Amino acid sequence: MLSRTGAPPPTGHACVHARSSGGCSECKVRLLSVCAALTCEELDELEALSQRLHLAPRQALFRQGDPADAVYNVTEGMVRLSRLLPDGRRHVMGFAMVGDFLGLALPERYNVTVEALSPTALCRFERRPFANLVAGKPHLLRKLHERAGYELTLAQDHMTLLGRRTAEEKVASFLLTMRDRYALVGQGSVTVALPMGRQDIADHLGLTIETVSRLLTRLDREKALLIVPGGVRLTNLDRLENLAAA
Repeated sequence: MLSRTGAPPPTGHACVHARSSGGCSECKVRLLSVCAALTCEELDELEALSQRLHLAPRQALFRQGDPADAVYNVTEGMVRLSRLLPDGRRHVMGFAMVGDFLGLALPERYNVTVEALSPTALCRFERRPFANLVAGKPHLLRKLHERAGYELTLAQDHMTLLGRRTAEEKVASFLLTMRDRYALVGQGSVTVALPMGRQDIADHLGLTIETVSRLLTRLDREKALLIVPGGVRLTNLDRLENLAAA
């Protein structure tokens, strides 16, 4: 469902775009996404398909069961992907951030609900025209296939995390994974922003909110991290990495 690349900037001349400002060539996350595979002329084609969207916190982009009529690229903020299980419980599948694509490999209807966790901006592309564009660009299709393989690896890692780790190991691994994801988009810091709530983290890791709160408090008390407004500051990486690698 998600797609993001850490590809290096393409070489060559800077794009000269038909639009005066705000176009794909000026997008600050272009080189972080599959769009990095496109030439300047191909970016013009992509931009002709795009529509800019803005979401307020807790606003839904689409809901589970809605017709899958578009794909989206996150350019600002973060969204939560969740699925309602048959027994009524909610599972948080993951969190999409800057550079991530949503809806690339979905069936005719979305199988998750996507909601903004913070003020979020996205580019929207109608699914059929986007698929036609990709079909004519083998280099872009190759990038999408690479990302599909990467996402499969992430899904397998998450299954291992849910089934074979202790609660403390899950929380440490989650925090380090978020740190690494921020670093990938140029937002690396010892302070990890957590716009999602503790219930979201619990539903993502297969824990209770009480367990997540207790473990964060314990790690804070042990000086492995410091709980700060809006996130945590990782103060003892050795301790957290040892837990995550257990």
